[in-house]
Amino acid sequence: MSRVTQTDFTGRLQDVAAALLKLGATAYGGPAIMGVMQAELQEKRRWVSKERFLEGLSVANMLPGATATQLGIFLGYARGGWWGGLVAGLCFVLPAFVVMLALTIAYASVSVTPLARSALYGLGPVVLGLFAVAVYRLGRSVAGTVPEAVIGVLAAAAFAGTPVGIVAILLLSGGAGVLLFHPKKPRASVLVLASMAFLGVLSLVWWMTRSGPHAPVAGHVPDPNSLLEVGSYFFKVGAFTIGGGLTMIAFIQEQVVGQFGWLTPREFIDGLALGQFTPGPILMIAAYVGYKVAGIAGAAVAATAAFLPSFIIMLAILPVLDRIRTLAWMRAAMKGMGPAVIGVLAVSLLRLAPYALPDPFAMVIMAATIVVLLNSRIGAFKLMVAGAILGVLRSRLPAVAGFKAMGRLIISSRVT
Repeated sequence: MSRVTQTDFTGRLQDVAAALLKLGATAYGGPAIMGVMQAELQEKRRWVSKERFLEGLSVANMLPGATATQLGIFLGYARGGWWGGLVAGLCFVLPAFVVMLALTIAYASVSVTPLARSALYGLGPVVLGLFAVAVYRLGRSVAGTVPEAVIGVLAAAAFAGTPVGIVAILLLSGGAGVLLFHPKKPRASVLVLASMAFLGVLSLVWWMTRSGPHAPVAGHVPDPNSLLEVGSYFFKVGAFTIGGGLTMIAFIQEQVVGQFGWLTPREFIDGLALGQFTPGPILMIAAYVGYKVAGIAGAAVAATAAFLPSFIIMLAILPVLDRIRTLAWMRAAMKGMGPAVIGVLAVSLLRLAPYALPDPFAMVIMAATIVVLLNSRIGAFKLMVAGAILGVLRSRLPAVAGFKAMGRLIISSRVT
């Protein structure tokens, strides 16, 4: 490797590390973090094109593991190769671990201050606005034809109104892409083989959900005093759960509270509250659970085990994906998956809205965020800082009292 090439490679790794550390330390909102990544790494820094970003979204949503972390690994890989993916994942996860561990240790004595709650209130609508603009911009680039728009609408309807999971939706959309966008009409034998492969993948997904961490527990409860058993449990959570961090949290709650008895319901709710104050991936609640059962060592083991499968899966798949993504059938499949991802993200956006927009003032913050994003080049970080400041100031602004009263009036009218 020449000196210039080595210098360029080192510079790219430093670029990846700085960007993902910043995102890992400041990006809130669970699934909405992907909107922040789109604004910062795709739109502003131009690491990848919109089409390539959607490829990463498709891959991250189809695989088990922490979706936002896997998207970060994908973007780091696109910028700095295999080592870039590894550095991106580590830098995205580490700030969240440090913050969650510090909050967990301090929570019992300090609790959550009103100032922090106010800042989080202001962050919510800003992050949702970033998410909405990301969905709009990406959707505009991948749903420019009627067939693409139809795929997106059908995917959104399936995700919102049927029990069909994300993986099946994306696989079906990829199949539709091959049929609609492949330059040559596939032969009947190709269709039969594709159908068999699709059924095989669905069978594999079904088996994973039956044998994964949320499968019925047959008498054995992991020993919370054993770091090996704690790590083994969270490794299975990360390796077998498809659907992202929110799905993982549902399974963790069901088992560590209901089946294992590691935590009380109140303790788990406290962990969810701390997760709202922790930037980065929402799966970092694993560190909270690990700390509650086995101290600092338990937090480190649980967090490492929960995220390790995402690193293994992505860093193993991405080099292969790089080789086949230029094939005509793969391009056609990805062209079908792109609108489907947008449809799924649009439904996720609507589901997050009630939590991020509790009153009219929050709606104004979100609307202002969208207007600024569409008409200026202000970065996501500055907008999030502004949102946090507005959240802190809201109780001191005279106009806010009217917004809050209006919100209470709307809520009471709905109840009655």
